[in-house]
Amino acid sequence: MKKLNVSILQFPGTNCEYDTVWAFRRLGHETTLVWHKEEQLPETTDLVVVPGGFSYGDYLRSGSIARFSPVMKAVQAYAGEGGRVLGICNGFQILTEAHLLPGALKRNNNLHFISRIQHLKVVNTDNAFLNLCQKDEVLSIPIAHADGNYFIDDETLDDMERNGQILLRYCDAEGNPMVVNGSVRQIAGVCNADKNVFGLMPHPERAMESILGSEDGVRMLEGFGFA
Repeated sequence: MKKLNVSILQFPGTNCEYDTVWAFRRLGHETTLVWHKEEQLPETTDLVVVPGGFSYGDYLRSGSIARFSPVMKAVQAYAGEGGRVLGICNGFQILTEAHLLPGALKRNNNLHFISRIQHLKVVNTDNAFLNLCQKDEVLSIPIAHADGNYFIDDETLDDMERNGQILLRYCDAEGNPMVVNGSVRQIAGVCNADKNVFGLMPHPERAMESILGSEDGVRMLEGFGFA
């Protein structure tokens, strides 16, 4: 496994950055916290992670203010040059708002915050994120969100399906489709067409030890070191 330099962003209201630091350090990687007012990423960056939380209090719309932070211009440039970017929960929302990922995240269809360990079905493994997982494998990963209802128009979604951009779907323990928050086609995670920008609502950094209820997050995050 290659040792990575992981740059983890911090916005006002971010609350999962230290969990993310711990998760990647547990895998043997170096981590750097990058404040949202920074205009450049560390030169040694191998992976950018936009972690979960409530950036700017989720005012206006989740991620809609954070996308205008100075550091996001650097992230957009980094992604445009092929750099790998991972958005987790609020980070996924920020990446859609910044147009680094297609689609949008809406309020859950039950209008409630959902917090629990959730089964996920692996849809595609031909990418740096899930390359250590098996297609159709069922993982157990915590979710904690109020705005996780993924939405996109049917035509674009069909293109994403053909391109292998759908990464994860919500499911039950047997892998059957499960409606969790209203996400179109039960989508829990996607990537861009170039497969270097990834986003998911579940929290793999919270599934790194059995005492936490699951270790399935290890293989998800570990994949970047083997890509």
